[in-house]
This record gives sequence, structure tokens and C-alpha cells, in this order.
Amino acid sequence: MDVLDSLDSDNSFSHHMEEWDSMAEEYKQLEEEHKAYKQKVEELKNLQNKLGTSIKKQRKDLLQLSEKLQECDVPAEYRHKVLDIREKVKERNEVFREIEAFLPKDNGIFLNTTLGHINVTMFSKSAKHRYKEEYEKFKFVMTIIMLFLSLTLRFVLESRVGDAIFHFLLVWYYCTLTLRESILIVNGSRIKGWWVAHHYISTYLTGVGLTWPDSTTYHLFRDQYMDFSIYLSFVQILQYYYQSGCLYRLRALGERHNMDITVEGFQTWMWRGLKFLLPFVYLGHFFQLYNAYTLYQLSRIPECEEWQVLMMSATFFVLFLGNSISTWGTVVNKLGDKSHEQRLRRQSLYQLEKFKKPGSGGIHLHRD
Repeated sequence: MDVLDSLDSDNSFSHHMEEWDSMAEEYKQLEEEHKAYKQKVEELKNLQNKLGTSIKKQRKDLLQLSEKLQECDVPAEYRHKVLDIREKVKERNEVFREIEAFLPKDNGIFLNTTLGHINVTMFSKSAKHRYKEEYEKFKFVMTIIMLFLSLTLRFVLESRVGDAIFHFLLVWYYCTLTLRESILIVNGSRIKGWWVAHHYISTYLTGVGLTWPDSTTYHLFRDQYMDFSIYLSFVQILQYYYQSGCLYRLRALGERHNMDITVEGFQTWMWRGLKFLLPFVYLGHFFQLYNAYTLYQLSRIPECEEWQVLMMSATFFVLFLGNSISTWGTVVNKLGDKSHEQRLRRQSLYQLEKFKKPGSGGIHLHRD
């Protein structure tokens, strides 16, 4: 019996030794793969630097060439060639922008301050798209939560603690939104400058609201602020639902960038099919103006001792101005483009009619 136990023990030990030898081979292979990986990473960094340098040189050379062509007197027979070059310069600049979206770049002051000097550039289209989709989902879910909370606090539960939680959630939401948008911009999203600033200002506004003490002026404005929050959440849900569909169609047609996102305002690409959103957007802007006016009036009553009242009034007014100017500028530009297209169409029709008239130099067919 002891002999059998000894044999079993020897066999088990031999099996363990064979397993160890097999693991040693796998470990050796892992080390080699890691070495190859580090080498590829180093090659990638060198290639990224080389591409970045080449793009800078190309941009500089194209700019110099464009300036020279602008200054010189182009012969008539070469004008079509110059126009072709200018079109190709625009195309190349767009290609450079697409390439740069996959190269490391400076994060900007906000990201460097909050995250430090780390690389937030994503090097694959799938990663960029996934992050953008997560951003859109985050916005939508948080808007639903804000709508539910504001409805509850307005019609069911009047609680200063609940209000404080709501304001804190708004501060956290806008801080997170600005952080995510900054990462999206680094990765190629074309977010209009005002809407980035809008979220910074909104973060400040909600922060001031969070510090507003429980006072007479607070309770006088509370219901109006909750009504504003309800309406804003409703409009944002409406915009998200319709903008998402519009962006999907425009991307499929190649008319919008894959990293474009839904926004809280109105932009040029929304003109086709989303004009019905304009009244809702403008009503939201005027609600901000009404908030600014109400708070200003509250700041003048004898019971007002809080600095937050006048500060929030000024901030709401800044938001109203920025949003209104941005939206109005979009409408004016789009109407200008539309009238320009109509003028060109009329000119083309006029030239065509002129060409068809007898004696105009056109080709006419006469039946004998």
C-alpha cells in the first residue's frame, strides 16, 4: 500500500513539474510579446510625431501658396486652375483635421487643470463613437432625472433639503458635462464655442443657487425656478429626440461629422426638418430673461439681504443674451444662405432662357 502511495505521489509531482515547465514557456512567450508591444508603442509615438510635423509643414506651405496666388495677377487661361487649387486646399485642410483627430493634442486649460497633463485622445473610431454615445446617454438620463425631481419638488414635496439635493445634482451635472465635452472636443467633436461657455456659466449659476440660504427671497422665487427647470428639461428631451434622428440621417448622407452631438440650442444643420423647435427654444430664452427680471425686482425689496439674488439675475441675463444672439445668428445665416441660393437659381434660369431665345447665340433646331 505504501509503495502504491509513493508511486501516486511521484506521478503527481512529475505532473506538477511538467505543468511548471509549460508555464515557464508561456511566460517566456509573454515577455517576448510585451517587448514587441513596447517596441510598437514607441514606433507609434514616433509616427504620430512625424505626422504632426508633416501636417504643420503642409499647412504652412499651403497658406503661403494661397497668399501668393491671391497677390499675383493670374492670366485668364489659368483662372480655372487657380479655382481648382483653392478647392483642393479646402479639401486637404479637412483631411488634415480628420488625421489630427487621431493624433495626441493639447488638452486645454480646463482638462489640464482637472485631470492633469494626461493624453485623452482616443485612437480608434469605435472608441470615439462609443464615448460620444455614452455622453448622449448620460445627458438624456440626467435630463429625465432632473425633470422627475423638479416635478416632485414643485407639486409634491416642498423641502429645503430636497431643493439643496436638486441644486447639488445640477452643479455636479454641469461640471461633468463640461468635462466630457472638453474630452469630445479633443477627439474631434465640433461643439460651438458658445455652448461650451454656456455650460460653464450654468455651472456657476447652479453653484450660486446652491449657496442661497433659506430666506424670504428664496421662497418667493422657488416655484418660478422649478417651473423653469421643468420647462427646460422638457425642451431638452424634445431636442434630444428630434436632433438624434436628424443627425443620424445627415451622417448617413455624409453631411455631418460622426462626432457631432445634440445641443441645447439651435444650429444651422437643424434647419431642415427641425424648424418647429424654434418657438420652444425662443420661449426658453425668454424664460431666462423673465427669471433675470424677477430676481432683479426681488433684489430691490427691503427683505433682500442675499448677494445671490442679484448675482443670479445677472447670470440669467447673460445666458439669455448669449443664447438669443447665437440662435438669431444661426437663423440669419441660414436665411442669407437660402436667399443666396434662390438668387443663383434665378440667375441660372435667366441665362438658360436667354440662351434659348432666337438670336442669342445659342443652338437652334429648325424644321424644314
